[in-house]
Amino acid sequence: MVRPTASQVFGKNVNRLRTASALTQEALAEKADLSRRFLQEIESGAKSPTVPMLAKLRQALGCTWDDLLKGL
Repeated sequence: MVRPTASQVFGKNVNRLRTASALTQEALAEKADLSRRFLQEIESGAKSPTVPMLAKLRQALGCTWDDLLKGL
């Protein structure tokens, strides 16, 4: 069994929190000042955000750091 990468776990967390907040990728990207394409890549685990992007995502999602980084 292959363990998911940290990027994949983080991407799933973002996706889970985004859908729980009833936000589209476009809406979250706008709130977090990111491109929708980059947000797609984060959620798929293909890209990792910088620390400032983490802070923007956390604020846009209105979640705790624990929720955002769960499982890492």
